[in-house]
Amino acid sequence: MDDYPKSLIDVETRFKTDEECRKYLEIIRWPEGFRCPRCGSTLSWIKANGLHVCRHCGLQTSVIAGTIFQDTKKPLNVWFLAMWHITSQKYGANALGIQRILGLGSYRTAWAWLHKLRRAMVRPGRDKLSGVVHVDETFIGGTKSGKRGRGAEGKSLVLIVAQEDGRKVGRIRLSVISDASAATLTTMLALLVEPGTLIKTDGWPGYNDLETSGFHHQILRQEATVGEDLLPKCHRVASLLKRWLLGTHQGAVRSENLQYYLDEFTFRFNRRTSSSRGKLFFRLVQQAVLLDPVPLSSLRNTPKTRDHNI
Repeated sequence: MDDYPKSLIDVETRFKTDEECRKYLEIIRWPEGFRCPRCGSTLSWIKANGLHVCRHCGLQTSVIAGTIFQDTKKPLNVWFLAMWHITSQKYGANALGIQRILGLGSYRTAWAWLHKLRRAMVRPGRDKLSGVVHVDETFIGGTKSGKRGRGAEGKSLVLIVAQEDGRKVGRIRLSVISDASAATLTTMLALLVEPGTLIKTDGWPGYNDLETSGFHHQILRQEATVGEDLLPKCHRVASLLKRWLLGTHQGAVRSENLQYYLDEFTFRFNRRTSSSRGKLFFRLVQQAVLLDPVPLSSLRNTPKTRDHNI
């Protein structure tokens, strides 16, 4: 059974020290016991500083090596508090709020942490959507202008895939796409949706190749305007997404980082019926130890400050 804290007090009580945090991460990363990342051996001994030494190949490693926590100069319990705050807030958290609540030295640190954790919100090898899905696109960044199908300067086109759950919207997938051509749409849907799934769309010609690509295709409405999210379920998701971006992030989202915000929204939306915030915390920690390190240099347009203790 998943082991997770139930409240902020529980987090502060259980994870006061780095050692307590590391033990929790070890249970999550190595549920069947230590496994050497180099040779796969399960035999090790532990040094006074907490490093595991493989008895077979001699590799010294820690539970945070090869994860997004690798090389952090901040205590792990601060990371845990950040993850609790991010997952316990109904509408998410922004960098300024994280900086203030955790007392971080700079906005840049909080911004970098959020972007690293957003990358952990996509589970490696996550399931593709199946059954019946609705697909449409929307523009992020304002009202589209110009000729139909050509997009607009400064706007990002986002593909919305919403699974049917009776009258409700089930799980979703969101992806930034370069255009609404048949090649782009078909390629992206192959990554997000299981073959044989019934895909419902509007009459946009870019969806005409779905049948020959292994999907079933149904046109719900003949109207077809790129980026106008004409299908009701997709329109609902698009409206919630734009409201969230505006309310939580004041719309200050650069196009090159938009996909990571979409991943966070998807993480929250797909777990919106969860009765416990602690489960979301557990899932984020679980996925964080599966993610490779995210160097600061890989984050685009990082705010310029003098604090590098990330």
